[in-house]
Amino acid sequence: MRHLLIVSLFAAFSCVAHAADPEFTLTLRDHRFDPSELRVPANKKVKIVIDNQDATAEEFDSHALNREKVIPPKSKAPLFIGPLKAGRYPFVGEFNQKTVKGVIIAE
Repeated sequence: MRHLLIVSLFAAFSCVAHAADPEFTLTLRDHRFDPSELRVPANKKVKIVIDNQDATAEEFDSHALNREKVIPPKSKAPLFIGPLKAGRYPFVGEFNQKTVKGVIIAE
């Protein structure tokens, strides 16, 4: 029984150790995303950290990704997407759509 418990704990630890999602950063500065084109691996779940360096809140909005998230001023927020098929997934800043826009490219 003790051997089974040790094997179970090792298996659980291994899954956690390998479960880290690739992480990318999107910086929001002067009502623009940098980079405006973010390349991520296709067919993998990824974590995007949105770093809002502006003095106002912004809402990340993407119909293609089915995601909306408000990021308060001077703060960071995680956003998980995927796994995505290879392709282009546009996004905008809902509060400043003329300048806050970009695309995630899964490849």
